[in-house]
Amino acid sequence: MSRGSVEPSWRKPAGALGIIVLVLVWVVAVATFSAEIGALPILVQLPLYIVLGILWIAPLKPLLRWMETGRWRA
Repeated sequence: MSRGSVEPSWRKPAGALGIIVLVLVWVVAVATFSAEIGALPILVQLPLYIVLGILWIAPLKPLLRWMETGRWRA
């Protein structure tokens, strides 16, 4: 091994797969309740979909940190 080379980590492909799984699970969960959400007034649906569209990002920070450092917490 040459000086300064870095070995590839298995965490990045595993983390990318984890992100895909997270998004798929979130999409299925939101789609499951789409009929109930669709029955709500439009002024309730809009903020609800905005919150649901942002909320899935919360678990990404620790996952991305783990992918880079190998630790879940800072």
